[in-house]
Amino acid sequence: MKEFSYVGLDVHKEWIQVAMLTGASSQTEEWQVRNDTAGLRRLTKKLATHAGDGLVCCYEAGPCGYGVQRELRKAGIDCKVIAPSLIPVKSGDRIKTDRRDARKLARFLRAGELTEVYPPTTEQEVVRDLCRAREDAKEDLLRCRHRLSKMLLLHGLRYDAGKHAWTLAHRQWLRSLSFENANAQKVFDDRLLAIEHVEQRLQALCERIEEVATKEPYAEVVGYLRCFRGIDTTTAMTIVAELHGILRFETPRQLMAYLGLVPSEHSSAGTRRQGSITKTGNSHVRRVLVEAAWHYRHRPNVGPGLKTRGLQSRRRGQPGWVISIADKAQQRLHRRYWRIVERGKNPNIATVAVARELVGYLWDVMRRSEIASMTKA
Repeated sequence: MKEFSYVGLDVHKEWIQVAMLTGASSQTEEWQVRNDTAGLRRLTKKLATHAGDGLVCCYEAGPCGYGVQRELRKAGIDCKVIAPSLIPVKSGDRIKTDRRDARKLARFLRAGELTEVYPPTTEQEVVRDLCRAREDAKEDLLRCRHRLSKMLLLHGLRYDAGKHAWTLAHRQWLRSLSFENANAQKVFDDRLLAIEHVEQRLQALCERIEEVATKEPYAEVVGYLRCFRGIDTTTAMTIVAELHGILRFETPRQLMAYLGLVPSEHSSAGTRRQGSITKTGNSHVRRVLVEAAWHYRHRPNVGPGLKTRGLQSRRRGQPGWVISIADKAQQRLHRRYWRIVERGKNPNIATVAVARELVGYLWDVMRRSEIASMTKA
């Protein structure tokens, strides 16, 4: 009788540690290959000898990405990428090696205790990286601005002409500054130049994201998401690129849990205790959803007012059913926010609750859009 094989791969930059369990045996066959084209070819050739009897491989998601999975699947070998944070861990185990990690993956794979990561396609991955590059540029810009503002504070220079920094008036004030010490002037010029350089990077990335958003398969679903208050092109592209396939979430609650927006819980012996949100899963989508949720504290409106600037134009030409869902969301989430705040809760807590409920509306729209796209194809 043929016996199924389970293979755990501990993938690193230079090497791949392999451990294979066959059938119900507790003995593992172990070897190591280089993580390069020749090494993957040898690995594929050796695993192919067992594939006829039934074989599945797995490795942890990490900086090496999905390259190993794609190469093995090209050769007809089933390979899964596993969520590292959901791998069972023995609290008393204090020894960690590559060999142990590979064995552990093989054992847990056989027991069915691992959670697979939904892999993006190559095109989806590069669009996701584009959105993340914009986030990195935003962080770089914030750091550069902090360095300059703290330098000015050290020299006793404060901007008092307006309420907000980094406006046109604030920049004119910055350019009017000069220092008697040549070294201080050099540092100031360098830090101001760094800010302008990062701003140019950020603008170029935003323009590229806007361009990608006008093309398929992103144009339709991005247009739908932009009908919601607080969601414009960049936020919509971040959501679509990071989730890359909404149909794998059968219910909105699954998506909420994936985004880490559900309360943590520790219940035992009839006692139920809930805490703050879990903050597991995709932090990129969670961040932009919380940012969007802040807009729902304002009174519902779709006109040309200050708080809804651009919403009316974003909805132009979009289907009525999407606009109807977005209007329902705006009404309900506004009430939801103020009910929580009026109970004495912190506005931050109310905003996270609104973000969690917003996920349900977005799930509905994105799911309909994806099903319609599949029907057209």
